[in-house]
Amino acid sequence: MAQALPVAYLNGSFVAIESARISPMDRGFLFGDAVYEVIPVHDSQPMLLAPHLRRLARSLDELEIRNPHSEAEWGTIVAQLIERNGGGNLAVYLQATRGTDRGRDHVFPEDIEPTVFGMVTEYTETAPDQPAVKAITLPDIRWGRCDIKSTSLLANVLVRQQAKCAGAIDAILLRDGFVTEGGASSVIIVESGVLVRRPNGLDVLPGTTNELALELAREAGLDIREEAISEQRLRQADEIWLTSAMKDISPVVMLDGQPVGNGEPGPVWRRLSALFRSRKAG
Repeated sequence: MAQALPVAYLNGSFVAIESARISPMDRGFLFGDAVYEVIPVHDSQPMLLAPHLRRLARSLDELEIRNPHSEAEWGTIVAQLIERNGGGNLAVYLQATRGTDRGRDHVFPEDIEPTVFGMVTEYTETAPDQPAVKAITLPDIRWGRCDIKSTSLLANVLVRQQAKCAGAIDAILLRDGFVTEGGASSVIIVESGVLVRRPNGLDVLPGTTNELALELAREAGLDIREEAISEQRLRQADEIWLTSAMKDISPVVMLDGQPVGNGEPGPVWRRLSALFRSRKAG
């Protein structure tokens, strides 16, 4: 597991992470009334920074939390965290809560300052020659606003733990017989060379890496469909991919103990993965 690096950001100051303190009355601590982003950093350069910060702003807006920083200011915080922690391959974690209240009331307090926290963890890239992963399927037990990147992640914690106990990297979640997304990833399937993903909506998080994968697919002339994916289509897919900021585009070769396709990373994934690595290197 990646370990947090020494220097963190808290409410305008850079401090040793073990010295960072928030009040127990912070609404992020009491209610999970907070949002977050995780930004991959390759060779000291943040990847897809602007899309991540736009998604952070959208999550704050949806929860009616005042955005404490402009996009440029957030970018400066990210750059400082990278520099102060030595650069290299990292993951920058940003979190903003509604702030610290005087009591514990579900209703939004007035005139409250958001709490802003940032830290950096080490990030080990997936080796190009070892990309294949296993996944399981589980019922989607999460709340109805998965489009908000909220820190209220207990359901995700439970499904990820079940996946780990099953020897899988993640769980692909099913609701009413259809795929939503992974516990910590987005899902793309390939049918006869066509990429298919569930349309964005309230029940899925718009994925930054997922969007980049589709952008590269369009540039390569691949066909893309955005439509509901039934459990049957998932199990019969030629290829299944999990996309996330920390795992890039991972080909699922085993689903619930059964091989996907021929049990090897598929040809469409190989083509797109090469394009993705080239874009990331640039």
